[in-house]
Amino acid sequence: MRSPAEAEAAMAAALLDPAAPAPGGARFAVHRNNVVAGLAAALGAAYPAVRALTGEAFFDAAAALHVRAFPPRSPVMLLYGEAFPDWIEAFPPAAGLPWLGDVARLERAWLEAFHEAEAGPLAGARLAALPPGRAESARLRPHPALRLVASRHPVVSLWAASTGRDGPAVDLAREETAVVSRPGADVLVRIAEPGEAAFAAALLAGETLGAMAERAAAGAFDLSTELARAFEAGLIAEIEE
Repeated sequence: MRSPAEAEAAMAAALLDPAAPAPGGARFAVHRNNVVAGLAAALGAAYPAVRALTGEAFFDAAAALHVRAFPPRSPVMLLYGEAFPDWIEAFPPAAGLPWLGDVARLERAWLEAFHEAEAGPLAGARLAALPPGRAESARLRPHPALRLVASRHPVVSLWAASTGRDGPAVDLAREETAVVSRPGADVLVRIAEPGEAAFAAALLAGETLGAMAERAAAGAFDLSTELARAFEAGLIAEIEE
């Protein structure tokens, strides 16, 4: 005889497996369909650009397959769907849309940024106030909402066009890197220049100012320009000495 925990696990698995016998007959089958439909709708709400780009019928069918393969691991549904970008990128029927995975990554970054912890952006004067000799080993802690999505495709343009936002015309031959931030109440998405993208990557990697200076000396970016831009955009939350 199965334990209550085993019975509960079997019922949870049956909810997402259409091949599994329905423990409660037709009523359970209806409930199973409702669960799958609800999870697919949650994915549609999290990835509206992907849904618009693929069409509703395609997305809903793909989402139903995804939720069966990746059921929720937490009762908190706000961030459900973390595996979806990699999954949709490898989904054979979407092979003709090579940029789809990156658009999904951008949407995921937007969602995570929206729900990240609050943090007051730091004023650039704090950096100038560092004691002599301490700047090289200091690290700039990025704002918790900061995300970077690098793509070989026009990911920002596609996302903006498919969600009704203002953005540049879509040029499928153009590579775009998105900087996602939330310095205030709203999530901001913009196309990063190469130097800004390289600086943001170093910032997110936790590099010291000394290491950033070495990158700047090698031509990756202009450190003074990127520091000023980052402080102005609210991308830095603290300085760790």
